[in-house]
Amino acid sequence: MYLTREADYAVRCVLFLSRKADRMASTAEISKAALIPRGFLAKILQRLAKTGIVASTKGAAGGFRLSMLPEEVSLLDVIEALQGPFAINACAVDEKACDLAGACAVHPVWVELRQEMEERLKEETFAKLIKREKDGLPGARRAHRADQ
Repeated sequence: MYLTREADYAVRCVLFLSRKADRMASTAEISKAALIPRGFLAKILQRLAKTGIVASTKGAAGGFRLSMLPEEVSLLDVIEALQGPFAINACAVDEKACDLAGACAVHPVWVELRQEMEERLKEETFAKLIKREKDGLPGARRAHRADQ
């Protein structure tokens, strides 16, 4: 089970926008600060906008911003916006994906793991991630970029 590169970039993007929640940010600014290729970032921002996580404004002063408060956006929201349901096995999301789901001893384990992972990702909001950065807690090292 992997988080796709696209979903990882989306998390970086939303984290950056969460830090700058009071203003718009350009794709160039986000790309540079979050180390995301601009072409890839444009596609990610479109998906995030389509799901309502970010909003865009056109024009000279335009750009992107979160459309919600950082405490209203979870890691699960962003991951699912980019790669759909987060699960260890397809049958944990849709029993029809496996002919053995009803008779398989491991199926309940996959479902339970999916539920636990989903709950954990839902609990982690971007406000909590920013607080973790500010508090200097383990696992929250900031990138060495002055413009973040």
